[in-house]
Amino acid sequence: MDDAEDAARLIAFGMRPRLRPAKDRVYRELVARYRTEGTFRALVECTARGLGLKVLGAAEDIGVALAALSNSVYETRIEDYVRSARQRGEVERLLHGIIHLAVAALAYPRPDDLANDGYTGRVSAEAVDRVVRDSCDRLREKASATLAGGDTPSETPELEKVWSAYARRPEASLTKDGRLAMNSTKGMIGRALNFLTDQGFLEVAGAGEDGWYRATPRYQLQVRQLALTSAFDELLALGVVPMSSHGTLRTSAPSRAGEAPPEAERPMEPALDEGLFRV
Repeated sequence: MDDAEDAARLIAFGMRPRLRPAKDRVYRELVARYRTEGTFRALVECTARGLGLKVLGAAEDIGVALAALSNSVYETRIEDYVRSARQRGEVERLLHGIIHLAVAALAYPRPDDLANDGYTGRVSAEAVDRVVRDSCDRLREKASATLAGGDTPSETPELEKVWSAYARRPEASLTKDGRLAMNSTKGMIGRALNFLTDQGFLEVAGAGEDGWYRATPRYQLQVRQLALTSAFDELLALGVVPMSSHGTLRTSAPSRAGEAPPEAERPMEPALDEGLFRV
């Protein structure tokens, strides 16, 4: 019974994503037990599944990382996320979804980055907006080529639903009281970055409206789940590589159609596809 209570307590700690074991002795001891005691680890994971959660991993610096299973009471669905921003409709849902995909792709643009536990990604509102607009341009080119050829099916069906809507949306517009409008792309991106920061997935790394955010190991675990989705693959397949060593956007040619990446370059693939959002 004591072990069951400790397992539940560890899960409760994990549901406070900004709390770190270094600041709580009990949390630190429970993380150590999870990492060293196989029986206790199995109990924690079994208890989490019963609550509709999956344990993605645990470490001394981040604590225990959790993800909601499908239809869990803890799942944050994109519909609820959009509704909380006082927006509705299929287009808004897709726009918010593509923004979160772009943040993840910007933070981990290469499979090696995603698989490397020591890699720290960086994102900013300006960079995310540029990545999505570059993707829109690439999709527009692909659509034009498809129409010209007459017989080439689209390889990016999910993204083509949103490229025209995003391209038409203003980058920034102001409300009557001078605030950034939430239906502008910068407003939506800012909301996404703030949400991810509140969830312990990003940390502020620079000042100003377009300051940079640093991805946390907790976010890396979540993105490994997200990387199993077809929409994430479609975004990366466009060949928009977010950052160069000098911090500017650049592009590179995508791999040949139908060519699978070498096994060593593929991201780690967990067994299930739970993640932060379902788009």
